[in-house]
Amino acid sequence: MAKRFSVSEYTNGVLSGNRVMLSRAITLVESTLPTDQALAQQVLDAVLPHAGRSVRVGITGVPGVGKSTFIEALGLHLVNTQGRRLAVLAVDPSSQRSGGSILGDKTRMNLLAAHPQAFIRPSPAGRSLGGVTRATREAMALCEAAGHDVIFVETVGVGQSETAVHSMVDFFLLLMLAGAGDELQGIKKGIMEMADAVTITKADGDNELASRRARREYQNALHLFPLAPSAWSPVVTTSSALTGAGVPEVWGIVEQYVQQTQTSGYFQQRRQEQNLHWLHETIRETLETRFFARPEVQQHLPAVQQRVLNGQQSAFGAAAELLGL
Repeated sequence: MAKRFSVSEYTNGVLSGNRVMLSRAITLVESTLPTDQALAQQVLDAVLPHAGRSVRVGITGVPGVGKSTFIEALGLHLVNTQGRRLAVLAVDPSSQRSGGSILGDKTRMNLLAAHPQAFIRPSPAGRSLGGVTRATREAMALCEAAGHDVIFVETVGVGQSETAVHSMVDFFLLLMLAGAGDELQGIKKGIMEMADAVTITKADGDNELASRRARREYQNALHLFPLAPSAWSPVVTTSSALTGAGVPEVWGIVEQYVQQTQTSGYFQQRRQEQNLHWLHETIRETLETRFFARPEVQQHLPAVQQRVLNGQQSAFGAAAELLGL
């Protein structure tokens, strides 16, 4: 069993930028043990005044779009050229049998993972649809407290987690591929509406011409959407992690967005709205956990579930019965 430290040991380790202690603190907040959750909350309360000073970027895209390769290329640009301290929270698909990670993003970003200015944390998605784990937001706060001024949150990209990611980041980047069929049918409108920027990846070699054509199509499509509350007009670019073309330009777009929204006041307003959103999400999650932990619910749940399975009781009636216990 992993060693548990005191609140001050976790806090001092995180605030000093100790990578090992940061990893252990994230493991603590990911734990579902009640004793660990109580300790994690004390650690989070202690480091919270030092969090919130980063640019948070959500990155998503369909499997095969090259998220890890693109993130490594952009990350190396940030740490090598701009002197940034980067944290990547890469949420891997999980095995439904063992619960462990399948892809292991850290092994596919070996250059970035070895850089002293970068911290990569792969975490199994578990039961979380699309890949945003329960503790992703808390891990983000710990990374900020450890001095990382840019946070990337990478999703599995299966179409379920984009809304959750959008609710915890400042900038939402959508990665797309060209030449994969009808470009405008390749992504749901709702995800396109959330994107602050779209970049067509793998825009090199024989795919460069198709990528430019896809860029025009996506840009034209985005013009049809109403202006976002941020008053920002989404930008579509092409990029190649292989050649590095277009990668620095993507970060330039992020910086333009941050400057514009900070000047208008939207940046801080959105952060405040996100805090309220996660308050409500935490309440819902805590109530659900406490509900299923009640002895009377555990006692009656198997029989109620069996009646629903057999068609003897509706799901609505069964829920009302359990909630009335």
